[in-house]
Amino acid sequence: MKPATRFTAALAGSVFAAGLWAGAANAEVTVLGWPGGPEETALRAAADAYNAKDDVSEENKVELLFFNRDGFWDKLQADLAAGSDAFDLNLLATYSIGRYAPFMEPVELSDGAQALYGDAVLSTMQFDGKQYGVPTDLSLHFMYYRKDLIDALMSDDDAKARYAEISKEHLGTALEPKNPDDWTWDDYAATALYFTKAVNPDSPTRYGTVLQMKNLLFNIMVWQSTARSYGGDWMDADGKITVDSEAFRKGLELYKTLYDAGATPRDSLSYEFAEANAAYAAGQVAAMVQWNAAAADLTDAEKSPAVGEVTATIAPPTGPEARATHIHGLGLGLNKSAENKEGAKAFLKWLSTEEAALIYARAGGAPALSAEAVSEVAEERPDLVQLGEYAGAYGYVMNGGASANALAIYELQAKEFTGYWSGQQDLDTALANVEKGMADLLK
Repeated sequence: MKPATRFTAALAGSVFAAGLWAGAANAEVTVLGWPGGPEETALRAAADAYNAKDDVSEENKVELLFFNRDGFWDKLQADLAAGSDAFDLNLLATYSIGRYAPFMEPVELSDGAQALYGDAVLSTMQFDGKQYGVPTDLSLHFMYYRKDLIDALMSDDDAKARYAEISKEHLGTALEPKNPDDWTWDDYAATALYFTKAVNPDSPTRYGTVLQMKNLLFNIMVWQSTARSYGGDWMDADGKITVDSEAFRKGLELYKTLYDAGATPRDSLSYEFAEANAAYAAGQVAAMVQWNAAAADLTDAEKSPAVGEVTATIAPPTGPEARATHIHGLGLGLNKSAENKEGAKAFLKWLSTEEAALIYARAGGAPALSAEAVSEVAEERPDLVQLGEYAGAYGYVMNGGASANALAIYELQAKEFTGYWSGQQDLDTALANVEKGMADLLK
């Protein structure tokens, strides 16, 4: 058997464009992924377990190839389009799957995959109604909040009265503090304003929240659950673009209100994942919506001593139409030009079983599993309990969010919506520009 890490990232990079990848003959099932982080560690553990099975022949054992993340997706598309047969299976992501579908084959998962993952998670690896991959890792959003601050607010009548005054002044309605698991977006906004010194000089924190407002596509993924909870989507069932809607306006105006009031740092227009985490971990923020990947650090007293012991996580707030969290997945799919298709299909079918998913989870991966399955690793991986629960109950993919130009659409929205939040253009202009751009991208 060829060693799994026989070729370095540098060597792979030198031959990527030529479609050679590691150059060796495909006698085995060759799986292409990206290096570093829990995804690589978990995939190695799964591959080792599969290769050790008695019923896996030598010619169907799995070999792993890795290429660095920088430029991965563009280079992968070039290789797939060129018909490379140097790898049988390759990494997929929800937001780029439409780019690769023409060069890949739909796959058949195990009989238990439906019960193991559920419809919402399986949909992260679907395009045009077909399953193109096994969902190995899932990303979604949690609401992170300070339990100590919320408990103090809800036990103080004077604080409640001030909270009502602030919400009436800024949001038009006098609200009462609630348990965060019962928050609407208005409750979140009122709480963020109350815990902002610029609004409430008695606030124990400088900012009520921290928003990721940099012109970056992943920040739109964090934001868009506001619009989704009001019933928003990219397109309706007939393919008509529906971004210029009350739902999108409500979500965009929410961020604008909080930013203008100083409820988030003034330089939030340059913030993304790392900056938001740093602000929250410093103890200067009461609550924020953030990727689930931050939970391990922000709830750990050693890693985040200022907030680790007093931070809790829940699903994002609800809206009049839904409680929602954007989800996207990483997974593995089948190269149409694969040499060892039968061996590759067998590995994918096994990878979508509970046995494989638990091996992957115990090794550090982030699969979103059913309540029954995740109970097997709940003590070791408590974050996966919420991950699976929220994905199944609240997860969504925008209509068009797995299309060939999904990434370009996110980039377009990031540019125009950041322009609105920063005051460079009004809301009508931002939405009109997005609709026009999406019409061109979705032709």
